Formats: sequence, structure tokens, C-alpha cells
Amino acid sequence: MRQIKLPHLPSDVESRKGDYLTDLWWHNMGKEIKVKQDKQEIRIQMKNIVIFGAPGSGKGTQSDMLIEHYGLGHISTGDVLRNEIKKGTELGKTAQSYIDGGNLIPDELMVSILANVYDSYGRGHKGVIFDGFPRTIPQAEALKKMLDERGDRVAAMIELDVPEDELMQRLIKRGQESGRADDNEETIKKRLVVYHSQTQPLIDWYKQEGLHHHINGLGTLERIFSDIKKVIDNI
Repeated sequence: MRQIKLPHLPSDVESRKGDYLTDLWWHNMGKEIKVKQDKQEIRIQMKNIVIFGAPGSGKGTQSDMLIEHYGLGHISTGDVLRNEIKKGTELGKTAQSYIDGGNLIPDELMVSILANVYDSYGRGHKGVIFDGFPRTIPQAEALKKMLDERGDRVAAMIELDVPEDELMQRLIKRGQESGRADDNEETIKKRLVVYHSQTQPLIDWYKQEGLHHHINGLGTLERIFSDIKKVIDNI
């Protein structure tokens, strides 16, 4: 009797070939899944925080406490710029040319400088606090893009909310103690007007991103820090 090979059934050779391709597909798929899992693990473990608030809201003090408690890095735009300029890096020289010309530093350049500092922490860091950046929606979008290119993200935007009359008292007192010429009533009022006009849209943007967390900035340092910890521990 002549053996008939049904067309939908593979021969032994074809079957083995199919098994090989199947194994190869699952092997590569396994690698791809592991890479995705590794990225997801980094995203979960890495707690990049944007700390937000008007001048005198206590950002610096709370940042210091967060750094000590969680081992986070700290990226302050003012400190970063001064450091780059002091070291004489190409980015620092470019930034200095804008400052000398009385111009604002372009967002693209600022993000490049921040990216340099961010990358210096390596891939295994616990996260960083972004202090003083972003201040506008385009800056927030640029920061999001920069982190996304690295498989990272902002985990939370923490807004320290302090009434304006309290901010005035704090800043005037700070000026008296430190001798800072810019901490006078007229200058403080101008800074607060700029803050409110520029930053309210940014708060709304982070709300849409699902990352905004409001913290009452009035009270003891310990109570405020406790409220911030509750946010970070649950992200």
C-alpha cells in the first residue's frame, strides 16, 4: 500500500525545523521579556522626585532630609550651573555665554546639563531629587523625554504649599539673618508673582500626568517630612 503524506502534517525534518524555530522564538522572546522586566524593575526601584514650591517653602530643608533618609541624589539647577561653569566644561562655557549676554539659558541646553549630571549617578542609583527644574511645561516635557530615553521616569511631583503671607515672613527673616540683598519685601513680591504665573500651569500638567502630590507646607519639619514620606513610600 502506497503511503500518503497528508499536506498539513510536517515531515520529521520539517517538524524538527519547526521545533528549532519555536525554541529560538521563545528563547528570543524570553530575552525580550527579561529586558522589559529589568527596565520595569529599574522604574519601580528608582524614585525620581520633582520637589516643587515657592521661594521660602522649605524645598531645600526637605530635600536634605529626603537625601539622608532615602539615599537619593540631588540635582539643583543653580548648583549644577555654577559647577559646570567653574569646571570650565563645554556646556558650562556655553551657559556662561548666555548669562554674560543677559539671556536665559535655553531649555535644551539646561536639559543637556542636567542629563550629564543624572548620568553620572550610574544605572543603579535609587533616584534623584530635581530641585528648581522644571519650572515650565516645556521644561517638564523635556525632562520626561530625557528620562524616558533612559528607561526612567519621574515617580512623583511633590508640591510644598505655603500661604503667601507666611512665605513673606520666612523670606524677610532669612534676608535679615543672611544679609541677602534680594530678600527684601519688594523683590520677594515680584518673585512670588513670577512663581504663581509660571508654575500653576505646571502643577496642572503634573496633575494630568497623575504625579502631583499636594503637601501642606505649614507646620513642624517632622510633620511635613512625615507627609512626604507617606507619598514616596507608596509610589
